Amino acid sequence: MSSQDDPTSRFYSDNAPSYVAALSDASLKRLDRFLAVLPAAASILELGCGSGRDSAVMIARGFDVLPTDGISEMASEASSRLSIPVPVLRFEDIDMVSAFDGVWANACLLHVPRSELGGILQKIRTALRPSGVFHASFKAGEAEGHDALGRFFNYPSRDWLQLQYEAMPWESITIEEQSGGAYDRKPTEWLYVTAVKP
Repeated sequence: MSSQDDPTSRFYSDNAPSYVAALSDASLKRLDRFLAVLPAAASILELGCGSGRDSAVMIARGFDVLPTDGISEMASEASSRLSIPVPVLRFEDIDMVSAFDGVWANACLLHVPRSELGGILQKIRTALRPSGVFHASFKAGEAEGHDALGRFFNYPSRDWLQLQYEAMPWESITIEEQSGGAYDRKPTEWLYVTAVKP
């Protein structure tokens, strides 16, 4: 989401309380796997934290978490849940250098236009420390576009997404595919990416 004026940003701004209320405490298996490979009390940046659900789990397990969201209304919702300040951080404004052991970006980078995704991935890679772990998830597809709610998605294929990551050096890149659901209650094919910085 590159502009506060775009329809996707307006959707989350206008619907923050109802969106947060509709989110379920889904399976934490992928979060468990992410945390399992990090050192104890690791420093983690969460992008697009939404309701703060995942940050709450990470904080409870003793990790040093910085929850952020690109939408001020969503950051406020997360702040209320977590009882800590949650800064507004747009993807294009990420400027940290070797600051985190992990970056958790669950179901948020899927809103970045394809033409901008490579640059955002590079910013995230720069924010990671050596051996840092980066998780992100995307709705699979063949061409970017909008859903019935007016939200923009980049809808990458597995091969296209692989190429975006391979454009920069990673120690490893793993992409897993899984069928599931989403906020709009429609069947969704998901792509889950884990990348490790050299």
